[in-house]
Amino acid sequence: MSGNKQSFKSGFVAIIGRPNVGKSTLMNQVIGQKIAIMSDKPQTTRNKIHGVYTTDSTQIVFLDTPGIHKPTSKLGDYMMKVAKNTFGEVDAILFLVDVAEGFGGGDRFIIEQLKQVKTPVILVLNKIDKVQPEELLPIITKYNELYPFAEIIPVSALNGNNVTTMLDQIVKYLSPGPQYYPADQVTDHPEQFVCAELIREKILHLTREEVPHSIAVAIEDMRVQDNGVVHISAVIYVERDSQKGIIIGKNGTLLKQVGAGARKDIEALLGSKTFLELWVKVKKDWRNQERVLRDLGFRNE
Repeated sequence: MSGNKQSFKSGFVAIIGRPNVGKSTLMNQVIGQKIAIMSDKPQTTRNKIHGVYTTDSTQIVFLDTPGIHKPTSKLGDYMMKVAKNTFGEVDAILFLVDVAEGFGGGDRFIIEQLKQVKTPVILVLNKIDKVQPEELLPIITKYNELYPFAEIIPVSALNGNNVTTMLDQIVKYLSPGPQYYPADQVTDHPEQFVCAELIREKILHLTREEVPHSIAVAIEDMRVQDNGVVHISAVIYVERDSQKGIIIGKNGTLLKQVGAGARKDIEALLGSKTFLELWVKVKKDWRNQERVLRDLGFRNE
């Protein structure tokens, strides 16, 4: 790493917002690689996905928290706890809102939660490519009346507009500190986790409304064979037999599509040929069973 050690700044930044405002898209835009899964279904991100952004003079470690919402199950409670615990541990909070969607009750709920924290909050107005420039000022005024934001930055996470400006603003809130991760590391999650997420993303894209919340993916086995091919065996858990049928699809067609799409992304991530084996299993009501949640990696820390 070049740059003077003394002037190196580092810190942790939480990305929060209602489900589907583009948190994962922003993360992927900043890191330049697909580490957070993207889908138009709510509750896509369940664990803190850390994205690590490093330059010669800075390192920002992003915590992509689950979308903040009123919880309706044990899994929902867990996700809210993770999101709120994060606030106290970070140097700044990015509150991401979708300007095309407009202000909603969910935003008000989040602002109420933010009133309890002392951390600087940067308001990021996402999806500015979807509104006219003159529509932005009233939106900014509305949010300004509700909370004393440290900064307000309009961006398009998808197109990358103004994302560099946002990163420059974040750096102002970091202190001199160490480089926590090697410069070439973009996430602190083991590859198994990211592979499972990529499989889950494909299912979310390909299935109808009744399946998404009730699926989880566990990597049972991942090994490099003598010929250099990575062999991955993964189980897709659903809550009901009917969902199992949907995910497998007629004559196994849907599951094949999931496998083909996920394999492509996994090969890009690992940089090697991959053989992917998928199984579908029913675990009744897994979202409300503490033990099952623990087995799938949802731990209250």
